[in-house]
Amino acid sequence: MGKPEQPAAPAEAVRDDVHRALREDVGAGDVSAGLLPVDAHAAAVVVAREECVLCGRDWFEEVFRACDERIVIRWRVAEGGKTTAGETICELEGPVRGLLSGERSALNFLQLLSAVATQVRAMVKALEGTSAVLLDTRKTLPGLRQAQKYAVRVGGGSNHRMGLYDAVLLKENHIAAAGGVLQALKAARGRSGKLPVTVEVQDLDELSEALEAGAGWIMLDNFSLDQLSAAVVARDRRGRDVILEASGSIGPDN
Repeated sequence: MGKPEQPAAPAEAVRDDVHRALREDVGAGDVSAGLLPVDAHAAAVVVAREECVLCGRDWFEEVFRACDERIVIRWRVAEGGKTTAGETICELEGPVRGLLSGERSALNFLQLLSAVATQVRAMVKALEGTSAVLLDTRKTLPGLRQAQKYAVRVGGGSNHRMGLYDAVLLKENHIAAAGGVLQALKAARGRSGKLPVTVEVQDLDELSEALEAGAGWIMLDNFSLDQLSAAVVARDRRGRDVILEASGSIGPDN
């Protein structure tokens, strides 16, 4: 079996993210780099300080493209590739003003997205041999959701809903306001069309209610390992193809 194909970076989000970052950091102009000769050139290298899964090359390249298109980047590590401490990730060469103006923003993207991909890769590895799938959340940095969710995919995880618009998640407050699980599910099915619907439950009693109501995807919020095992038994006892999602306090150790 060959290596899994790397996901494509969201091109529009890359441009928007970089434009926003440079507007924030460079603003009307880099007054420090502006002191240097216009025709001065330099070379630089990016070196990994620790082992990681590289992610964010498109954002890195876009930063320097925006600062000066003459900057050349030679990559030594592929997107999604694993680095070792001290390994050269890439080499850069070009006008020194552009290199210095883009350095911080470019590294910010590379470090953030590589950190996400690295953590996800470790958790995906811990799930090997099971049928479990690692999903992300909406708890992303404002404005960087597509970037961070892309990094999750590079790390081997899968995306949950992108926002409040592409899936229905009936949480405790939605259920209470609707008058119960059954009523909330009926409302969701009647108005959400083909959007997926997930019901959040807090304990085994609520799980039983959700199963009885015909929920097809149930989120088990902050269940202990014993409760998760009991939930699987309760689901299987009904003989229905219901997806169970564990949420809260998820980490490499559990």
